[in-house]
Amino acid sequence: MEMNEKLKQRVSYALGAFGHDIFYATLSTYFMVFVTSAMFTGADKATTAKMIGIVTSLVVVIRLVEIIFDPIIGGVIDNTKTRFGKFKPWLVIGGVVSSIFLAFIFTNFFGLAIHNTTLFIILFAIVYILLDSFYSFKDIAFWSMIPALSTDTKEREKLATFARLGSSLGANGTTLAVVPIVTFFTFLMTGEHSQGASGWFWFGLIAAVLSGGTAIITALGTKENDSVIRQQQEKVAFKDVFKAIAKNDQLMWLALSYIAYAIANVATTAVLFFFFKYILGNSGEFWIVGLIAAVLGLIAVPLFPTLTKLISRRFVYIGGIVMMLLAYVCFILAGTSLPMVIVGLVLYYFPQQLIFLSALMTITDSVEYGQWKNGVRNEAVTLSIRPLLDKLAGALSNGIVGFVAVAAGMTGNATAADITAQGVSTFHLYAFYLPAALMIFSAIIFAWKITLTEKKHAQIVKELEAKLNHGEKATKKFNSSDSLAK
Repeated sequence: MEMNEKLKQRVSYALGAFGHDIFYATLSTYFMVFVTSAMFTGADKATTAKMIGIVTSLVVVIRLVEIIFDPIIGGVIDNTKTRFGKFKPWLVIGGVVSSIFLAFIFTNFFGLAIHNTTLFIILFAIVYILLDSFYSFKDIAFWSMIPALSTDTKEREKLATFARLGSSLGANGTTLAVVPIVTFFTFLMTGEHSQGASGWFWFGLIAAVLSGGTAIITALGTKENDSVIRQQQEKVAFKDVFKAIAKNDQLMWLALSYIAYAIANVATTAVLFFFFKYILGNSGEFWIVGLIAAVLGLIAVPLFPTLTKLISRRFVYIGGIVMMLLAYVCFILAGTSLPMVIVGLVLYYFPQQLIFLSALMTITDSVEYGQWKNGVRNEAVTLSIRPLLDKLAGALSNGIVGFVAVAAGMTGNATAADITAQGVSTFHLYAFYLPAALMIFSAIIFAWKITLTEKKHAQIVKELEAKLNHGEKATKKFNSSDSLAK
């Protein structure tokens, strides 16, 4: 592939990630803001509280149940054969359909949310299930494209780097734009300077158009690699989906390492607001967290290919966790010192994108590892693991917030002055000490069990190409000496 074609593919993929994270931020964060502030405008207080509780419960349950279907969705995508490839149809269909439903849920369902709550609950559940299902097809298809676009580790790293830049711009851009957009359209529709239901609808519609439109751009601007390795495609039976995951030991160890990291990460980030409000006694400075996360993300992501070239992604992953452990030390020792907390935030947020990319690249390379080891290539099934783990960690974050708030006495009208030394210690335990232990566990597993290095992946690709060019089945059984297994 020529350099111009590579650049076109990278930019197209980055634009898809940009729209993808706009969708994710809109759905996971700002939809619930709309639900609690504007969806039930016009209903009495008791009805509003009841309906907010029902909608929140439905969203959590649907997302948790849907998680178990991600590998099956990966199997459906792997079994898809069209002249456009197997990913693009699901990327476009999933992107467009989920975007239409996204715009629709930013309404009160033509007044049913207020005037016929029973019918509203039924319709909302149906719409949200469809939205989440089509989004999952798009999510898995999008991230599973990386091993299909290139078999070269370095090119994959560049694709992932472009994608994470797009993701960061999409997520942080949404955070910066949400209030101005909602306020502008509310004023345009009603003449009021507030965040009303009409403004939220236009915000949801804009997010939907950007998400669906960029999915189409990615489909048009990328091209699946037709190497001999990818031509070895076998139908994946339903019973074989989970077997393919279980037999890939590098994928399983990476999943164990990454889920420990992901749970630790959400356990801390989900309660940082409490840290500012109840321990620092300065919730008005919480915006600093968002600014630091955005700026450091944009700095760290472009450094990933250079860092992996210098020290390998193994040490990027482990070194990133060491930095985050140092951040915990700063948080614990900070007391009420904002400068100390800022140092901790820099140490905490700088490595996050680097750790994500290291994990993503290892999962991506495990596609060829699984093909080399088991003789069957599973692209979407393998790549479905990463979003599954992030969804699981994200679903746990709501429960973590509630548990920590109650355990540390950070509820109701409590202020920083009301939090006892025992409350502070309890908060430190659940927000910092236990997550730090999980991160240490994650680093140990990665260092001890992950042997799929960039060098080993390159060797696997060469061996697969050699065997498949000679018409042999791609399994390590054909190489009994097998230096790769050592």
